[in-house]
Amino acid sequence: MVLPEGVVVPPLPYLVGLGIGIVAVVALLYAISPPVTDWTVVSFAPWMATGATLHVLYLQETFPDAVRPLFSAGAVYVTTAIVAGLVWIVATLLTAARRNASVARYIGTVGTGVAVTFVMFSLYKGTQTGTLEPFWPVIGGVLAGVIAALAWLLLSFTVTEAAAVTGMSGALVVFSHSLDGVSTAIGVDVLDAGEKTPASQAILDLAARLPVADSIGVGWLFVLVKITLALLIVSLFEEYVREQPRQARVLLGIVAAVGIGPGIHNLLLFTIGA
Repeated sequence: MVLPEGVVVPPLPYLVGLGIGIVAVVALLYAISPPVTDWTVVSFAPWMATGATLHVLYLQETFPDAVRPLFSAGAVYVTTAIVAGLVWIVATLLTAARRNASVARYIGTVGTGVAVTFVMFSLYKGTQTGTLEPFWPVIGGVLAGVIAALAWLLLSFTVTEAAAVTGMSGALVVFSHSLDGVSTAIGVDVLDAGEKTPASQAILDLAARLPVADSIGVGWLFVLVKITLALLIVSLFEEYVREQPRQARVLLGIVAAVGIGPGIHNLLLFTIGA
């Protein structure tokens, strides 16, 4: 198995609808060809968090049966991408005739509002079934930020051009995977949570066979691997960003989403005690 345990393929009508939706959004974006800058990539970070939060709400059995398959594992990120893409299209059209208007600001503002709303609703649902447990999620968020900052500083000193060229897009990639790594480590070593992704579990199993496993746990190796891979990807993207900045930044955004989605998902689940 390569896919995480729990990934659900929605029924055919939903699958077809999601397929048509994402193809239509991509086609429209290709047609209007909006600019993709550092700020554009960063502005989608709240939407990445929204996808993770919607799946937590799915696990909390929030959605009615008619739309519930749209928020299952895997499908929820396609659903979120369609909505975020539509917001991108509308923002591009609204700002086309306005001087000094920022597409990224619109995307980020709307995304932040949506993400905060759903997170607060999930926390409210959590209080109905038990008490919130925010201590370790807060520690995890702070620790992920510190580790990402140190890793970015290291990259800036050793591969200065890569850090300068990729900019905030690269920094978001590093933070996103730091968040995923740290949240997984806390879940495994502190909260006795399981890991559903086979590749991640293989890394944890390797760490468990090391002599230091009994003293410092197994999550540290996963954090190290995630940070190393993030820094490697950012370094390799230097020339790509120089030559094809639009396509390269879109891919960097996707790489960031692969980290920030699971990271936020983990921390929110831990907060509501799931």
